[in-house]
Amino acid sequence: MGDLIEIRDVEKTYDMGAEAQVRALDRVSLNIAQGDYVAIMGPSGSGKSTLMNLIGCLDTPSAGSYRLKEREIATMTDDELAQIRNAEIGFIFQTFNLLPRADALQNVELPLIYAGMSRRDRHERAKEALGSVGLGDRMHHRPNEMSGGQRQRVAIARALVNRPSILLADEPTGNLDSKTGQEILALMDKLHAEGNTIILVTHDEELSRHAERVVRLRDGLIVSDTRNGSTHG
Repeated sequence: MGDLIEIRDVEKTYDMGAEAQVRALDRVSLNIAQGDYVAIMGPSGSGKSTLMNLIGCLDTPSAGSYRLKEREIATMTDDELAQIRNAEIGFIFQTFNLLPRADALQNVELPLIYAGMSRRDRHERAKEALGSVGLGDRMHHRPNEMSGGQRQRVAIARALVNRPSILLADEPTGNLDSKTGQEILALMDKLHAEGNTIILVTHDEELSRHAERVVRLRDGLIVSDTRNGSTHG
């Protein structure tokens, strides 16, 4: 069986009008295996957000091949992409993206509603996910009744609840103080130790040290792909 993610010669070009084009990714190739913990790094404009959007099936390449679990993503329709996103990818955002009027349990259940799971099964699965991030006692709290760190844990539980192939985290500690950020990183280390594949998109060197592997982009190209010596787990 091949790698979980196989990206071959992927290009992404944006039309900026008046025949101007910006090439955000330039023949990028990258393989990520099941269970990897990879940090994707680079300055603003390096292409890391574009690469994250492609890996997360939020966008498709202009050229090249992206295979996720041996399925070609580059040619999928919007509906097929939405289905893959819901089944295979758990997103963790810097801004949490929680529904303010819903409690933690309802927020975590959302992906399961899209997946068509029965109410009882949803409840059970969402409770289990909240328990796994240490929030079993906060299930009926709304986001405004929780700290930033607790909100991010709810977001992580929501990302985990579908048991996705990939956890895709975009600056997951960006809105947190350093102590809370460390707690979230420790939680991600734990999730990785349990076998989850994690892709972390960040410009923060401190965060990248938690990953086993660091891929650096500049001007739409991968300039280095190294393994961390001091890996956790």
